[in-house]
Amino acid sequence: MLIMEVRGVEQIIHELQDMTYLSWAKTRNSSGTGGSFLKAYEEGTDGKVYYKLSNYDAWKGIIGHECVNEIIADRLLSLLGIEHLPYQLIHAKVLIDQREHVTWLCASKDFKQRGESKLALDAWYQVERLPDESPMDFCVRMGWEDTIYQMLVVDCLILNRDRHGANMEVLRNARQKTVRLAPLFDHGLSLLSRCESTEAMLREDVMADKPVQCFVGSRSAWENLQLIPVDKRPQLHPLTQDARDTLLAGLADALDERWLDRIWEMIWRRWQAYENLCHQG
Repeated sequence: MLIMEVRGVEQIIHELQDMTYLSWAKTRNSSGTGGSFLKAYEEGTDGKVYYKLSNYDAWKGIIGHECVNEIIADRLLSLLGIEHLPYQLIHAKVLIDQREHVTWLCASKDFKQRGESKLALDAWYQVERLPDESPMDFCVRMGWEDTIYQMLVVDCLILNRDRHGANMEVLRNARQKTVRLAPLFDHGLSLLSRCESTEAMLREDVMADKPVQCFVGSRSAWENLQLIPVDKRPQLHPLTQDARDTLLAGLADALDERWLDRIWEMIWRRWQAYENLCHQG
């Protein structure tokens, strides 16, 4: 059994781990592309540890790099000073449909506190919303606007395509009668994950505004920034060009350097565009 280390220690495990004992459940790719995302879990010494793989195709095998994206997004959120679920990247051998695969998977701990249960935000919204209340207005009324506005900025920076209503969760403690929004999680379908080859990746316009799923916003990541009132724009720790080393450290074994270079270009240029927007008032 592999137990996650504490935050900041061994975020990437390069040594190949035998994790063929895990049982993987298939979750269809909600983005509309071919393939599935497989998930597994095990009981650790201090709770459950959840694992997930990048995009899996029954014929081609594990073909995506969404797990690497999770680590990059994790680090980006840390640099920006945004609360989120931390991830660990693990080089592992797994068994799927009686076939062994050597891949990179990511792991995370359960973010629920003792006594809490979780529910998808869209389900909670359906139960608790007021008549004619939009998802955004609902979140503002619940006092979650700061987290939502931070999320919209980050999702624009990484072009997160999959922020549907179940990729945001509500945590409830019935005994203490508390309700809170879970830390941000699940950022894999972002950056250049839609590119199916190196050639396609090199041709990609890193500033493009591709259609996104956003439960609280629109289909446009750039337009979603306009949903943030000027006086409510998140006070984030600014990115600098030195952030590249922090974001991409140790990932060359998991993803080709050409991809890493373009991912950094994407994040940096989109950050500059966001800063320009803020300076315009």
